[in-house]
Amino acid sequence: MVLHGHVARRIPRPLRIPGLLAMALLAMPASAATIAFPLSDNADSVFGSVTTVTAAQDETLPDIARRYSLGFYDIKLANPGVDTWLPGVGTEVMLPTEFVLPQAARKGIVVNIPEMRLYYFTASAKKGVVEVQTYPIGIGREGRHTPYVTTHVAQKQVKPTWYPPESIRKEHAAEGDPLPARVGPGPDNPLGEYAMRLGLPTYLIHGTNRPWGVGMRVSSGCIRLYPEDIATLYSRVKVGTPVRIVNQPYKVGLRGERLYLEAHPYLEEDMKTFKDNLTPVVQMVVASTDEKAYEIDWLLARQVVQDAQGVPVEIGRLKRAPSALVPAVAGAADAAATAGGDGLSLRLETGLRNASD
Repeated sequence: MVLHGHVARRIPRPLRIPGLLAMALLAMPASAATIAFPLSDNADSVFGSVTTVTAAQDETLPDIARRYSLGFYDIKLANPGVDTWLPGVGTEVMLPTEFVLPQAARKGIVVNIPEMRLYYFTASAKKGVVEVQTYPIGIGREGRHTPYVTTHVAQKQVKPTWYPPESIRKEHAAEGDPLPARVGPGPDNPLGEYAMRLGLPTYLIHGTNRPWGVGMRVSSGCIRLYPEDIATLYSRVKVGTPVRIVNQPYKVGLRGERLYLEAHPYLEEDMKTFKDNLTPVVQMVVASTDEKAYEIDWLLARQVVQDAQGVPVEIGRLKRAPSALVPAVAGAADAAATAGGDGLSLRLETGLRNASD
């Protein structure tokens, strides 16, 4: 399919995991599914691949998500036609395990809140190679959102004690579920077995006694991981590690000469910023392409943003003919304005040409 002379939409082709291999993976502990990749090319910012598995008897999408280090909405958005609780024996389930890196320094921990995912960057034993590990997370619910800041890991603690803030105790008391002033280690502790306190009062990266909440907005602002994931991350992270918490529902990245867009639903409180607005995508394209000439399918970019399925989609390629070279953003305003016929518009606020010009 070609749209107005632009490149055709290229949906990632899932790699189907054969039956015997799938059975072996199912037998592995959940921590074996930690997603880690070396990043040997600093220019590339897309890694992993989309795969599929078949659902087993009485298996739910959240069961499959946890086994492959995915969150609830990761797997739900990627499989819109599959029943969440009864997918059915033999049903093919897509695993969205291909990722575009957030636009942030590749150092320490990067948390992308609307994506509900944490990235941890470490130097590899091989010179010049950085390894990235990524984990799904649960985030703060509306009204108790996780703040967007640059901070650091200030303290680590095994079997932490939870001291519920007064505001949370009042909230629970009003609901007829009073909390004690102190909750020690054990199954009733919402911090789980490991906690890393950030350089912000009251905010932590921690485990959970309710793993079903990973990939959802259920916390009071802290960042929670599956028990097996926090155990792995805790063992690798040192006190002082930088932590960058960002708000990037749309991510643009390169893999070789191909340009990808990955879109996630934005948070409800950010509707005024992201609703019907392609500007953040254009800004990221400009930042990613570094003025090089790419042929961009802006109509496809619009569709990816509207679908917001959390799967990277190729939206452009590096142009070959020198005589035809045009900066990637050239024509973006006109194309996006045309694409905005169904409500998605381009509001350029960084010196780029406005669609109404």
